[in-house]
Amino acid sequence: MGKRAYLYKLLQDLRASYWFLPSILVFVGLILASVMGWIDQNPDMVPFTLPDSLLDTQADGARSTLAVIAQSIIGVTGVMFSMTLVAVSFASGNFGPRLIGNFMRDRGNQISLGILIATFVYALTVLRTVQDGNEGDVLQYVPQYSILMALALALLCIFTLIYFVHHVPETINVSRISASIGARLEHQIKHLIDAHEDAGTPPDIPHRAPDDVITSDTSGYIQTVNFDQLNDLAEDNDWQIRMASAIGAFVTCETHVFDIWSNDPISDSDHAAIQGCFAVGASRTENQNPTFLAEQLVEMVARALSPGVNDPYTAMDCLNRLAAALTVAACYEGGLQDPAHPRVSFDHLSFDRLFAASFPLCRQYIKPDALTLQHARVLLDNLHEVARSEDRAIIQTEIEMLSTTH
Repeated sequence: MGKRAYLYKLLQDLRASYWFLPSILVFVGLILASVMGWIDQNPDMVPFTLPDSLLDTQADGARSTLAVIAQSIIGVTGVMFSMTLVAVSFASGNFGPRLIGNFMRDRGNQISLGILIATFVYALTVLRTVQDGNEGDVLQYVPQYSILMALALALLCIFTLIYFVHHVPETINVSRISASIGARLEHQIKHLIDAHEDAGTPPDIPHRAPDDVITSDTSGYIQTVNFDQLNDLAEDNDWQIRMASAIGAFVTCETHVFDIWSNDPISDSDHAAIQGCFAVGASRTENQNPTFLAEQLVEMVARALSPGVNDPYTAMDCLNRLAAALTVAACYEGGLQDPAHPRVSFDHLSFDRLFAASFPLCRQYIKPDALTLQHARVLLDNLHEVARSEDRAIIQTEIEMLSTTH
């Protein structure tokens, strides 16, 4: 129970890895080779009859066919891998190194690589079963159905290559990158609002020093926190808990992660249970941290408006995505509310926090460019009209800051 946060972090890491899905498809290829081998040994189990012209491959022809498929596929796989590295290098150099995770999580790249490697493994596995019967008492054995499947997989690899060549340029299209980040940002905000439809009761934090503190057992960035489990522990033990470090913050072994107020001493097992409610990783991620996505868009704005690039239209597109996310945060189902965790206090996402991570961070890059500055004012004026009354003051302040000459 105490390791749910780490399990969730592991699932997120697997999703962002470039090896997990291809590895699964390799095992699928091995299983498919075994199944097709069983069908070749039991051809009567096939519910339909194929033309004899498809089942008359000789041993030499089978070996040549499978060898050509294996050699060709592994060569194409190397080309695909090189194209992926070039795309990732281009994107990280032009749009920011924190965008690499977007390419690592791309299902199209993972599945394309997996299909080709799985076909290579399948062809090799079937190749070793072919026997020509020319030596000794070895009988000729040609797995006809397995060879037909190898040809079908080779055809699938051709279409996969066509798709991949089309997909790679799409992944480094700046408009597609900003649209993808903006869509994920809006999705996370909507998820937070849907999860806390009603404003929760503010935690009653005592006005005294905490009775105990929880620190991290390793240094890194807080990636995942299981707030539901924390709240359950607090209710079961009559605690009040305050998360002293925000999700995405860097912590060391001496950094306070949680402050705890308790009537009774906290046991070692309780310490371990609380430490199991959060997971630390080597880098910041977007998991439970929507402001990280907003900061990626800000970074794209900064790079687009740098003197070496000077691309105001890319900056304007990123500002559009930020404005759309802020509109969701202010208007969707009543906007962002306090989370319903009466015994756990933490720096939750609010409209003010999200806004502070967007337009104010772009201000120094926007003001020198007249075109982008005008567009930002229009976006803020529109946001000011639709925002809640309690959110309009911070928007108005930013509008005034953009209007000043210094």
